[in-house]
Amino acid sequence: MIKTILVPATGSKGDGAVFVAALAVARRFEAHLDVLHVRADATAMAVAMTTDAGGPPTLGGLIDRLDADAAEREEAARREFDAFCMRERLAVAEAPPEISGPSARWVREVGLEPYWITEYGRVADLIVAGRPEDGEGLASDTLEAALLDSGRPLLIPPPALMSALPESVVIAWKPKREAARAIAAAMPFLVAAKEVVVLTADESAEDAGEEETRLPASLRWHGIAASARHLPADGRSAADRLMAAAGEHNALLVMGGYGHSRLREWMFGGFTRHVLEAAAVPVLIAH
Repeated sequence: MIKTILVPATGSKGDGAVFVAALAVARRFEAHLDVLHVRADATAMAVAMTTDAGGPPTLGGLIDRLDADAAEREEAARREFDAFCMRERLAVAEAPPEISGPSARWVREVGLEPYWITEYGRVADLIVAGRPEDGEGLASDTLEAALLDSGRPLLIPPPALMSALPESVVIAWKPKREAARAIAAAMPFLVAAKEVVVLTADESAEDAGEEETRLPASLRWHGIAASARHLPADGRSAADRLMAAAGEHNALLVMGGYGHSRLREWMFGGFTRHVLEAAAVPVLIAH
C-alpha cells in the first residue's frame, strides 16, 4: 500500500516534472506527498570548503554568498510547490484530510541533503526523485543514500513528462535478493497494472534457465496475470535489451539496485547506473 510519498524539492528547473510524476502516483493510490527541501548550512559548507583548500579557514564573505544561494534555491523550490498545488488544486494538509484524494505538505530542513532525505524516506512508502542533470537536482550521493539507507523503493521518472502512471509494468528479473525486494516494493503497482511482463535477459549466449517461469506463477496467486518474455543475447548489453523491451511496452520498469562495495560515490554497478542514466521509461528500483 502506498499512502505517503517523499518528494525532494531542490529549487532546480527539474522540480516541476518530479512533482508531476509524484502526483501521478499519488492520484493512483490516493496518497499524500511530503515535499521536502533541504537548505544547505552555509556556515558548515564554508568551513568545509576553506578547510579542504588547505590552511586556516578564511571565511570572509563566503558564508554570506553561500547563504544567499541557499535562500534563492529555497525560495525557488517553495514557489514551485505553491504554484503546483494551486495549479493542480491539490489539498495542502498536515494530517490526513477527511475527504479522499491526494494531498501535500511543504517540509523544510537545514543541513546535509543525504541525511534528511534518508530520515524522511524511512517513514515514507515511496521516494520519487529526479535524475541529476547538468549539475542540477539531487546529487548522486543523495540518490545513493535514499536507496541504500532508507530501506524504501525509489521511483525515477522518465526524461519526458509523466502525468500518468503507465498501465504496463515490466520486471527486470534475475534470481537475486535485490530483485526479490524490488518485486515486494512494487506490488501495489503490479496489482494496479493492466499488463505485467517478467523480462529475463541472458548475459551471454550460453545463459539459459527456467527462472523466468517461476515468478509469473507466483504472481498469479496475487491475482496478477503476468506473462514471461525471454531476451536472448544478441550483442547488446542486458541493460540495453531490458530498456528497449520496457520501451516497447511503454511500461514502468521494476528492477533491483545492484552494486559493489559501499563507496561514498556513485556506487551502483554498471548495469544499474546505465539504466538510471539512459532509461526512457520510469524506473522503480529497490536495493
